[in-house]
Amino acid sequence: MISRARRLAIPLAGSLLAFGVVGATQSASSAAAISAGPNDVTAKPASESASDAVAFWSPERLRAAKDYTEELGNSVKGFGKVSKATPDGKPGVVPPIGEEKGTSGKTKQVNLPNTVGRVFFTLPGQNPLDPRSWKYCSGTSVQSRYHNVVATAGHCIYDPVTNDFYDHWVFIPSYWDGDQAWEGKAPYGIYPAQWFQAHDDFVVKEDYDYDYAFVNVASGFKIKWQKAGNAWQLTKTAVGRLGDNVGGQGLTWNRSTKVKVFSFGYPAGPHPDGDRPFTGRTMKWCYGQTSAMPAAPKYNIQEHIGFKCGMTAGASGGPWLYNYKSKSRTGYLNGINSVAWDTDGNDRYDRISSPYFNGETYDVYKVAANRWTP
Repeated sequence: MISRARRLAIPLAGSLLAFGVVGATQSASSAAAISAGPNDVTAKPASESASDAVAFWSPERLRAAKDYTEELGNSVKGFGKVSKATPDGKPGVVPPIGEEKGTSGKTKQVNLPNTVGRVFFTLPGQNPLDPRSWKYCSGTSVQSRYHNVVATAGHCIYDPVTNDFYDHWVFIPSYWDGDQAWEGKAPYGIYPAQWFQAHDDFVVKEDYDYDYAFVNVASGFKIKWQKAGNAWQLTKTAVGRLGDNVGGQGLTWNRSTKVKVFSFGYPAGPHPDGDRPFTGRTMKWCYGQTSAMPAAPKYNIQEHIGFKCGMTAGASGGPWLYNYKSKSRTGYLNGINSVAWDTDGNDRYDRISSPYFNGETYDVYKVAANRWTP
């Protein structure tokens, strides 16, 4: 049994005040203080420069990237005795970008959020020029002081196989992949990682009750690739901060285990029976009411919540959005696609689960939410 004794309740007031004033710069001493973080947060800078990470991802490599969760095999078969995910304090909330002083109206349509996109990376310890090293997950922009944070799964920043952080990590919001390699689209630009923040228990113990991460990205670039013989030539144009361009979802934690959420992501992997209904080229969504999931010793899972959804590998890291409004395309991040479940044993995924977001989730988030990047 993994101890939960050190979970802390985080006051709500601090989360809201952090976003009152957005600064353009940050001193070195301030950055150092923030990077230290709480004891249960692992923070690490990206292994390459922003420019090198952007330049690595040619259209051919973007198109050739495969969903990594399929290889990790993040799935559970069967449905046992339901576990108990419980709050560790009062419910907390951080508003989405643009809704700090109010809420938006409702609409009957389900408009896809501009904040959601694909995360691309290469596997650590492998030749980055080998196509077998090119992988992807899903993720979303979230509210932060400097409008520079992407939320995703812990296994989408840290490799449980090699026990190291990924390389060449970039985020492309609203990614769409055309019929040809050069038609991969990044309508709002490409944003390279600068800092990774994950829970210590995921990094050290591979405990999927903490399978979430928050990544600080640099300001983005619109990219233009032109073929010159057999090589691609890149032209970059700066487009500014992620949250200024696509907005950012809010965050909420210590909610009931029974809430209605939308899940978004880019599924591509097969069901256990081999059927592959998704391509990963476009964003998909599910909607349903969450409930507590059973324990799954394979992943140290004791406190996951889940709901009915048939998305497959590739959707990992995509957001669960509580109180999502199609008019504003915003809601409150209340979970992350983590593990797919075949609960009835028919070789088809029918549920998806997320770590239960509590005060320790906010612990990790607030380190990223207050970190400045160029």
